[in-house]
Amino acid sequence: MTTVLKTAITIAELNDRFRKGELGLGTKVLTSSVKALSKEQQLRLIGLVKGFDAFTPGNDPHGERDFGSIEMDEKTFFWKIDYYDSNYEYGSEDPSDPTQTHRVMTIMHSSEY
Repeated sequence: MTTVLKTAITIAELNDRFRKGELGLGTKVLTSSVKALSKEQQLRLIGLVKGFDAFTPGNDPHGERDFGSIEMDEKTFFWKIDYYDSNYEYGSEDPSDPTQTHRVMTIMHSSEY
């Protein structure tokens, strides 16, 4: 197994754990259109994000599981994970290392992408 593949697998595992709710790996952000939904809709959308597993080479070309598209109530929503250093100043030098990476997942309506 190549180093690149090992790194992608590690990043994917960390992203899955973060997306599914493990604390300490990052911050989740809801955009204004998601915040405008009812609390019930927000919770349902977050549940759909947590349960997302429809990764394919077409929507996950690098194998890092850092983006997804979800349909809810006939609307399309996206979620994406970005990697920052611990000070949120720069991109993380090594997203496979949780000690130097802070993940930020943004959940948004597709029109906000």
